[in-house]
Amino acid sequence: MSEPLLRVEHLCQYFGPNKAVDDVSFEIQKGEVFGLVGESGCGKTTTGRSIIKLYDITSGSIYFKGKRIAAGTKSYKDRIREARKECREASPERRSELEAEIAKLREEIRSARRDHEQCDKLYKDELVKEVREKYAPLLENAQGEEEKRIRQEYDEALRIAKKQRYITQIQMIFQDPIASLDPRMTVMDTIAEGLVIRGEKDREVLEKKVYDILEKVGLVREHANRYPHEFSGGQRQRIGVARAVVMEPELIIADEPVSALDVSIQAQVINLLNELRHEFGLTFLFIAHDLSVVKYFSDRIGVMYYGHLVELASSDELFAHPLHPYTQSLLSAIPLPDPLMEKKRKRLKYDPLAAHNYGSEQPEMREVAPGHFVRCSREEFERYRQQLGLQSPEDEKQ
Repeated sequence: MSEPLLRVEHLCQYFGPNKAVDDVSFEIQKGEVFGLVGESGCGKTTTGRSIIKLYDITSGSIYFKGKRIAAGTKSYKDRIREARKECREASPERRSELEAEIAKLREEIRSARRDHEQCDKLYKDELVKEVREKYAPLLENAQGEEEKRIRQEYDEALRIAKKQRYITQIQMIFQDPIASLDPRMTVMDTIAEGLVIRGEKDREVLEKKVYDILEKVGLVREHANRYPHEFSGGQRQRIGVARAVVMEPELIIADEPVSALDVSIQAQVINLLNELRHEFGLTFLFIAHDLSVVKYFSDRIGVMYYGHLVELASSDELFAHPLHPYTQSLLSAIPLPDPLMEKKRKRLKYDPLAAHNYGSEQPEMREVAPGHFVRCSREEFERYRQQLGLQSPEDEKQ
């Protein structure tokens, strides 16, 4: 597999004593739609907001296009405290090992802070260097009017490069379309705002891009001079989609983009996202409650419960072989369109205390089948393997 577009490693997002996201890891390949599902309060939206750096993450790392764009330090600090405590009663040999470990952890903290705070500056410097290398030979060989024209192009390219940020390559579509739009800004100003911040000054260029994207999301040019209160919920969400797509991002985080809409409008918005995905080669992190919507739109699905990722598999695999009891409970809650089948549908209730026995061993993410991960103990792992008709790793070695 090629380098994933987004890689999340041991992401933790704490708010005081509340662990909104706790040790979540996953990858998203370029062009893929990764669905994230779970009940309200499980940490889906917090995960998305942490990735786009609306929050400073507590610990873990987030890599975008191979570069670390966010990093937390709590796990390093906790380990340093533990090592110092152990040093008090340790032997001289062990103490020297612990001191070396502490020095290494301090370097990790410095590296994490540097990457978190300076990734945008490093990206900007990289782009500025590319622009200078591109135009240096052109300016050297040009004369007269041609030199003047190239000089203007160079100055403009340099100005725009200095305003670039890594995080602008990730855009977000928010859940509530009316709350995410400024009521005092026209649709034109709303959609063009990101382009203006990025350095685009030419009014004609801005208008052309806004008009083009409005037509692509199913609106018309006349809508550009209206205000958000003049639109329906579905139209407002289309404006939110246009605002994200006009920035030409690599990754879009869609935070329950259809949950506030009527069912018929939901289908229209999902189909629109699907069309834009293929037309622009977009990658999506799709956050939602509705599993049937996620199955239709996603390539792989991650299931979250109380801040933990409890199961991760391809869309077809997850629906065909749900292994974690919480995933089975979620799937049993999907209503069926047939009234007779709906009457017979059995709801499965998930009770963590009854479903698991983690007294002697803490659960961890294990690969039960190729590409199918479940957060489970060793005993549960063996049982899940048997359910799928697979041999245990020990038997396969023999």
